[in-house]
Amino acid sequence: MAEHFSDPYVKQAQALGYRSRATFKLMEIDAQDRLIKPGSVVADLGAAPGGFSQYVATRLGPQGRIVAVDLLAMDPLAGVVFIQGDFTESQCYAEVQAALGDRVDLVISDMAPNISGVGVADQAKVIGLAEMALAFAVSCLTAEGSCLIKVFQGAGFPEFLADMRHHFKRVATRKPPASRPRSPEVYLLGTGLRPVVSGPES
Repeated sequence: MAEHFSDPYVKQAQALGYRSRATFKLMEIDAQDRLIKPGSVVADLGAAPGGFSQYVATRLGPQGRIVAVDLLAMDPLAGVVFIQGDFTESQCYAEVQAALGDRVDLVISDMAPNISGVGVADQAKVIGLAEMALAFAVSCLTAEGSCLIKVFQGAGFPEFLADMRHHFKRVATRKPPASRPRSPEVYLLGTGLRPVVSGPES
């Protein structure tokens, strides 16, 4: 708790009215990669308490749309459609897809499991959520779309990185300054969705 309240990003978030220090992570990545463009359609997976959505909404303009989802409740945000539910369940997954419509330009996933303290089990859950976010992005993104997925370095990370590279022409690792140095979290940014190649007909 002492570390949290003495954190300069926490203090700055409170001063500026941001919902969480995580806002700065996305802000820093966006400054480097120019992810969020006016008029885009954006999915924010694992959105509560709304730090990412809050920033995205200010960047999209009136023609943009953002759909946020989380298992936890989230206070309303202007310009943000929020769906409370378990994204790992098919009904919630389909509800998010329906709210986004036919065109999705950016998928952001900050999903993380409840940490049990059992390292192997927790890492497996992290990778599982990242895989679900990737599958969702591949299924709905436009050809020029991008996805940004939080993942922890550890068991399963090299395989997940390889999977990202299979689906995207360019994959970059981002560790924004607002991410605590001791944290194993990194963000993988995929751009240039590769077309799905169908196998030969039988």
